[in-house]
Order: sequence, then structure tokens, then C-alpha cells
Amino acid sequence: MRDLFGVVILFSIYSFMTAALFMDLDAVDVAFTEAAVGAGVTTVLMLSCLRLTGRWERRPKHSPLLPLIVVATTGTALVYGTLDAPLLGDPNAPAHQHVAPRYIEQGPIEVGMPNMVTAVLASYRGYDTFGETVVIFTAGIAVLLLLGIQEGPHTRPGRTAIGDQIVLRVVVKLLIPLILLYGLYVQFHGDFGAGGGFQAGVIFATGFILYDLVFGEGDARLVVPPDWLPRLGALGVLIYGGVGLYSLFAGKPFLDYSALAHDPVHGQHLGVMLVEIGVGITVFSIILAIFYALAGRARRA
Repeated sequence: MRDLFGVVILFSIYSFMTAALFMDLDAVDVAFTEAAVGAGVTTVLMLSCLRLTGRWERRPKHSPLLPLIVVATTGTALVYGTLDAPLLGDPNAPAHQHVAPRYIEQGPIEVGMPNMVTAVLASYRGYDTFGETVVIFTAGIAVLLLLGIQEGPHTRPGRTAIGDQIVLRVVVKLLIPLILLYGLYVQFHGDFGAGGGFQAGVIFATGFILYDLVFGEGDARLVVPPDWLPRLGALGVLIYGGVGLYSLFAGKPFLDYSALAHDPVHGQHLGVMLVEIGVGITVFSIILAIFYALAGRARRA
């Protein structure tokens, strides 16, 4: 396909289908993230990129035969590699024999959270999640440096991407408070159900992006100035890392939340809540900063 708009829409549809597949596999948290990030905000960012580059892709000068051979060979190797994989739902699979039983049996005792996914991500796998947060922050800063953190002289404050639609403005005014309230629910309910800092940050960013599209760039930037966003992204990383440093100063290992309270389980709850807040702040600020950077640039001739 040479129609990049069609490619973006197909990508979004594929992401929604993937989210439905995750739901069928009872992976609610992963489905939540796929729907919010893959089908939601990623589609908006891709459409913002099309505004800068154009809708139609140039036809390549080389023959597509070599890329087709590379893709076919890689796909065949991947399919061959799955032949030794255990069948879906096989109770004798290694993951069900060694990893899963440990978290299922000890997770409620050691962490005390009904949502096992949050317990694994924020507590057992806290180092990895901290690394993911740093990667998100670093990637956002890299994008801002490539596109330019400051808005160019072409930016027209107050313009809207959708136009002056009265009905749309009224509907969005009603929706945005609900979106932000739902983001708070997802942020602070992640230890009991699907959600957490990653999903909440994306939902918050989606609310402000919707505000930007409907009410104009000038109004959106008055609510959340672009200069705040890199600082907020750094603040989220500092909150996460600060919890780990506090654990070290208390004589515990890095990111050992039991140092935060006399009761280790209460310390786990407090630590997970703090690091999830840090993740949510970083994800929200970086996604919104990237959108601002893309939306504030002129379309390339």
C-alpha cells in the first residue's frame, strides 16, 4: 500500500484485534495497554506525522523482490521456531511449572495485591519497569531534540485541527472530565484491577490531545505548557528512582518496598503506589510532549 493514511488505519484495526485476542486469553492488563497505546495514542501520533510528511508514499526505485524474500525467510524461520513451543494452555509448560506457581502462591502473601500483574510489574519486576520508565523518558527527549523542543515561528496559537464544530466542542467538554477522572481511577485502582501508571498516563495524555485537537493548540498549551513536560517526565523518573534510593538508605536492597513501612506488606502497597505515580507522570508528559512537537511543526513541502 502507498496510501499511508490507510496503513495507519489498518494498523489501528490490527491493534484492536490484538487487544481482543488478549482479552480472549484473559490477559486483561495487556489488552488494556494494547487498546490505549497501540490503537489509541499511537494512531494519533502517526496521523500527526502524516501531517508533516504527506499521505502518499513515493514509489521505490528498487525492485520489491529482495525485501519480499527477506520477509518470507524471516517469517518462515519464526514459524519454524514456534514448532517446539508448548501448546496454548498446556499445564506442563515450563512457565506453568516454575514461574507462575511462585507468583500465584507467594504474591498475595508477600505483596498483598489482588492484581497479580501489578504485583509482578511494580514489585517483583521493579528493576525492569524502572528501566522501561527511563527508556520512555529517554526516547521522548530524543524525539524532542530531533523535532525541536521549542515551537517554531509557524505555529498559529489557537488553531484547531478539526475546525469550529459547535456540537463537537460541547460533547468534548462533557467527555474530557470523565476521561481524566477515569485516568485517576486507572492510576489508583491498578493494584485491585486492570490498570496502573502506563495505562493511566496514556489516558491522561489522550484527554489533553483531544482537547488540543478540538479547542486549538493555543488553549491546550495554556493548560499544560510545553516547557513543563520534559520536567514532568524527569520528575516521574526521579520519583521512581527516589523510592529505590530510600530503600538503599534504609539498609534494604534497591526498590525493596518493605523499607517504607514497619509492616512489609504495607510497605509494598506504598512503594507500588509511588512508583506507579512516577510511571504515570512520565508516560503522560512524554506522550503529550511528542504530540506537541509533531503538531507544532509545519507540513513539509
